Amino acid sequence: MIEKKLIRKSLLISILIVSLLLISSLTFAAEAQTTTQATMCCEKTTYGAYCQNEPSEKCAKGFRQTPTSCEATSFCKKGCCYDSDEGVCMENTPQKVCEQNKGAWSASAQCDIAQCKLGCCVLGEQAAFVSLVRCKKLAGFYGLQADFRTNIASEIECIAVAQAQDRGACIFESDFQKTCKFTTRAECDASKIKTEEKITNTTVSFHKDYLCSAPELGTNCGKTEKTTCVENKDEVYFVDTCGNPANIYDAGKKDNVDYWSKIKSKEESCGFGKDNSGSASCGNCDYFLGSICKKAGATERVSLGDYICRNLDCNVKGKIYKHGESWCEYDGTGDLVDAVGSRHFRHVCYMGEEMIEPCEDFRAKVCIQDKITTEEGDFSQAACRANEWQNCVIQNKTSDCENTEMRDCVWLNGKCVPEFAPGLKFWDETSKDECALGNVVCVVKFEKGLFGGKECVKNCECLKTSWETEKNQICASLGDCGAKINYLNVYTEEGKEVTIKKGKGKTASVIQGMMINVINKITNQNSNSGG
Repeated sequence: MIEKKLIRKSLLISILIVSLLLISSLTFAAEAQTTTQATMCCEKTTYGAYCQNEPSEKCAKGFRQTPTSCEATSFCKKGCCYDSDEGVCMENTPQKVCEQNKGAWSASAQCDIAQCKLGCCVLGEQAAFVSLVRCKKLAGFYGLQADFRTNIASEIECIAVAQAQDRGACIFESDFQKTCKFTTRAECDASKIKTEEKITNTTVSFHKDYLCSAPELGTNCGKTEKTTCVENKDEVYFVDTCGNPANIYDAGKKDNVDYWSKIKSKEESCGFGKDNSGSASCGNCDYFLGSICKKAGATERVSLGDYICRNLDCNVKGKIYKHGESWCEYDGTGDLVDAVGSRHFRHVCYMGEEMIEPCEDFRAKVCIQDKITTEEGDFSQAACRANEWQNCVIQNKTSDCENTEMRDCVWLNGKCVPEFAPGLKFWDETSKDECALGNVVCVVKFEKGLFGGKECVKNCECLKTSWETEKNQICASLGDCGAKINYLNVYTEEGKEVTIKKGKGKTASVIQGMMINVINKITNQNSNSGG
């Protein structure tokens, strides 16, 4: 018995020892596990994420880490990140993440800052609850006018605004007939309809996406073969018997019941993706592709109606300019663009029409032209800008003279003169002084020969016609001075005076720059042409 008790006792002790060892082993394992899983706040992890609580080995080198929760660190504190390019605000964004993405960070985690104030952005028939900058961005992307409404304080209200833009058939009774007006849900209001149509005691109902000519609506509006242009729309549209616009003009659909029942999108209409300019049967014009709805001209033929997709390009003297292109033209031709009495003009191609904008008179502004190269070819752009000629004559170096950022000058025959000769007022004394800057005296020296006669020994070039021509070029560049052609292509020598004075062994050639009287020259031209 004692032996058995001893055996049991020893067995119990063994079990206790094993149990203690097992508990001790588990405790050690737990402690070891806790030690291995101790986390750090990693500014950036090895797998590219920012501000994560991870073991130290997962923190990226070169970035900060600290043995605490990221929520308690300064470098991972969450705030508002504002993207000024897109107008987007991101709440609860770590500062480092915001800076890495070139955003502007502020400590307001809920983005309670002026830039992030939301409003209802109405774009055509759609609306979005976004910031003002985002609204402008979206408007630019879709080519629409931004309508930002700050008085709408929730997305639900903004959605309601969008729904109010829904288009469809507004049905009411007038003169004992069920009639219809194609309009928006907001405009299909009983009080508005009664005021506009001068009716009383009628029920008004709105049918989204339906045309007034839909047979199932049972109105007195039906299909026609007439067409029209619609304000703020590019395309040609069918018109129903009540005068309402229907779908985009498609001659092949004039009797199609479905086409006269439901609104069809631009994508569902004929010729989508093309400009359809000049098409007799399709009115799906596209402004961005170069066409818009216009009344058909005498030489343009359409299958139905009176309107057509007109090409927006301009044919100017046989040269084609794209819609939006601009270019320079001048009074005079060739090198005589700055002739007496002339001015610069900016020409613009706008919706198929050539428009002319004169630059400021007396060439106070000049037209400059450049081009933008695109995949479709060169696109010409021009503008009228100030003529910076006033301090040309005081420049003594070619580099200073031709500094285009400072002035509009050129180095000509050793002098700095205006690149674009200014127009001068011949009745103004200060203008005459401008021409006097072209005055020059050249003294030519002669010596007697051994066998009589005289021989030129100094400044002999001043006796040549080329010297006179060269000096006149300088004079003419100063303004309406010197011998020059006016804008009526009449040449006059009245602006130049050359005198030769002889002295003892010397001859002085003098060229004097004078104003050209534009009025006199115009009179002469008229007299000549009349005779």
